[in-house]
Amino acid sequence: MKKLALHWQILLGMVLGVLFALICSNFSWGSSFISDWVKPFGTIFINLLKLIAVPLILASLIKGVSDLKDISKLSLMGFRTIGAYMGTTVIAVSIGLLVVNTIQPGKSITEETRQELITNYSSDAQSKQADAKRQKEAGPLQSLVDIVPSNIVGAASKNTNMLQVIFFAIFFGIGLILIPEQQAKPVKDFFDGFNEVILKLIDIIMLAAPYGVFALLAALVVESPSTDLFKALGMYALSVIIGLLLMILIYILLVWVFTKKTPRFFVNGISPAQLLAFSTSSSAATLPVTMERVEEHLGVEKEVSSFVLPIGATINMDGTSLYQAVAAVFIAQAFGMDLSFGTQLGIIATATLAAIGSAAVPGAGMVMLVIVLAQAGIPEAGLALIFAVDRPLDMCRTTVNVTGDAAVSMIVGKSVGKLNDCPTEKKWDDNYHPISKEKK
Repeated sequence: MKKLALHWQILLGMVLGVLFALICSNFSWGSSFISDWVKPFGTIFINLLKLIAVPLILASLIKGVSDLKDISKLSLMGFRTIGAYMGTTVIAVSIGLLVVNTIQPGKSITEETRQELITNYSSDAQSKQADAKRQKEAGPLQSLVDIVPSNIVGAASKNTNMLQVIFFAIFFGIGLILIPEQQAKPVKDFFDGFNEVILKLIDIIMLAAPYGVFALLAALVVESPSTDLFKALGMYALSVIIGLLLMILIYILLVWVFTKKTPRFFVNGISPAQLLAFSTSSSAATLPVTMERVEEHLGVEKEVSSFVLPIGATINMDGTSLYQAVAAVFIAQAFGMDLSFGTQLGIIATATLAAIGSAAVPGAGMVMLVIVLAQAGIPEAGLALIFAVDRPLDMCRTTVNVTGDAAVSMIVGKSVGKLNDCPTEKKWDDNYHPISKEKK
């Protein structure tokens, strides 16, 4: 019998968790049984996600930055590529914050349910209030000072110091670029291997996701038995999709303005890669198809595409960043937290930098969301609210990631004179794989 795909397992775990909680709530012992014997497994799952956050940042970000070794030879292209990717990521996060603050999906939760959530996670709320008080008493540049750690071991010991870890990882990666390649190779080999180990650990953790969401949803339903949570969840999903659609329109507009290529030309050229990205939820798995479409159908020369697109698959996660911004504010709204303008600026910075370290594999965005939540002081247990619709949204945001890679490659190609006017055409099979001239 064919094994059920992981996203279906997670969805099944969610449904069973809700049903199990509804059944148990009819018995006097039900609530205490779930709290004592079921909820701890959800807590363990959340702790596993938090456990892997710092190692993931260190491994992925150091590897991603150090892989830019060719930037010395292609400095103009390199800086334009990184600048374009960082710029579109900031735009994506800003759009996410604009949409979620306009629609306010978390506000549809009733005050009664909100108070129950706050009571259940009162320690997190108190911690948030304490952090806000300290921030208010600090100087205007204290947030900038806090980014630079005095002790990386101490910074890595707390997920709330994630910006410090990101700063160190980028700084370390730059150091690897600047030293001779022969001396950097052993260190790079170590972090390459370390990164592979971390990605494998993520695979193992995600195998436990169905059981984790079962426990989390069961506890959530028992502790906050209200249907308005599910209504808010639908509004949250709608907010993410609206933001992603707006981001695709931004890409089309940027391509039109900077390359003078029509929207139809761009959409027709990249659509097969978009469909593959939607079905695989992995920009890394889609990379060969993205490169073929960009080179043969969008007119970007291989010299540019082979440099820009692999970097994009590593550091350009616009869709993921937008989703993280919407999810963070939605969870905060669900808990009745009013995020200040400064805190939301922090979300922009954290989501933008965390995108660089986000692995180009399914489910990695959820791990990176833990980082954004921790930095903003939002209870990580709120992840239980959004697990139900994460898989379909993951498919949508991966499509945006790949679209962004293609758009930036065209813009950079145009800026360095490597964008052709008449790309060649190739035939494609039904599975959107390029048909080679040679027999397989």
